[in-house]
Amino acid sequence: MKVSFFGVRGSIAVPGDDTRRYGGNTSCVQVQVEGAPPLVVDCGSGARTLGRELVLGQHHHVDMLFTHLHLDHVSGLPFFGPIYSPNCRLSISVPAITKDEAEAKLGRYLNGVYHPVRLRDLAATVHVEHVRIGRDFDRGAFHIEPVRLNHPGGCFGYRVEHGDRSVVYLADTAPLSRLDEGLSAGSPPTALETTVLHALREADLVVMDTMFSFDEYVEKMTWGHGYPEYAVRLCEAAGARRLALYHHSPDATDQALDELGERWAQYQGLDVFVAREGGSVDLEG
Repeated sequence: MKVSFFGVRGSIAVPGDDTRRYGGNTSCVQVQVEGAPPLVVDCGSGARTLGRELVLGQHHHVDMLFTHLHLDHVSGLPFFGPIYSPNCRLSISVPAITKDEAEAKLGRYLNGVYHPVRLRDLAATVHVEHVRIGRDFDRGAFHIEPVRLNHPGGCFGYRVEHGDRSVVYLADTAPLSRLDEGLSAGSPPTALETTVLHALREADLVVMDTMFSFDEYVEKMTWGHGYPEYAVRLCEAAGARRLALYHHSPDATDQALDELGERWAQYQGLDVFVAREGGSVDLEG
């Protein structure tokens, strides 16, 4: 299983000299196994580059998985090349109660008003499905387990498994407990933390929202984003093997992310690294 980062930024794309090395595109990750359709998780501005690679690679089936439909996670969809290929079939999974609601959510964005192309006019064959908490499902070669996160408007995380390998994608989410309870306070996990810990169990890789420092989080607790120390606590409690710090603040420069990476490279315990656009992780097996 190979996990590749095409967009690692949160909130808004920030191209420029100060973000050149880690990347300025918003959330988009690809999960691949040999001989199976690629799984695209979120479709932020980084999806444009990924879409070009998939078209050039003549992929005729692409599975897509949305965590939620805030703009930084969907802004790349109108520029995702495979949706304009008549030879391509896309299976798109969206958090929703029903299939009709899932289609309506995507249709509000691709409706001829916010973008000239409408969902029903796409050249590709598009199949939209709804995702609900408590209902695991399969997409191509992958078994997928959704989990509820803590984010304004709602957001799902996903555990993606193939064989004996697993990656867990948790963006966007604030901590799942108050500062005086649960793992934040060094106490037993809250009910919501227990649910997420189950999804994280012995994961080979966790990709998690760590947009803020702890001090920034204290100032912005209701914004729906986390900080590295909390992500590390969750991963260690679940026995996860590796953590990618992800969904970087638009204000985080390359220098700031270098410093963040250097700090966590010295951590004695969990393998922690800073996600970088264009980077990838091979999970053997």
